[in-house]
Amino acid sequence: MSHDDLLGALDGTNPPVPPAPTPGGRPPSGSDARSDTAADQQVCSRKSCGHAAAWRLEWNNPRIHTPERRKTWLACEDHRDWLADYLQSRGLLKDVLPLAPTGTDTREKDS
Repeated sequence: MSHDDLLGALDGTNPPVPPAPTPGGRPPSGSDARSDTAADQQVCSRKSCGHAAAWRLEWNNPRIHTPERRKTWLACEDHRDWLADYLQSRGLLKDVLPLAPTGTDTREKDS
């Protein structure tokens, strides 16, 4: 990438360059190749899983997060226990909640 390309990319004057075609004309692989429906679907946070998430694991690291701060990992049925054990063994797990079909919060709202 030339210096001009970088500057144009930063100020928005150069249009983005589409990815190079792959052999056989197949679409690129990886997260950039996800369809709109796949991008809308929430997937498991376990490395290389890609299955639909069914659980939300809330956690925080008390050394760097305030007590009310919650980070979220998503888990499929197969990886829920593995991810929960990973967080629990480090003292980070706060809650494991079912993930609503639309990905909305399943906790009851305070009135």
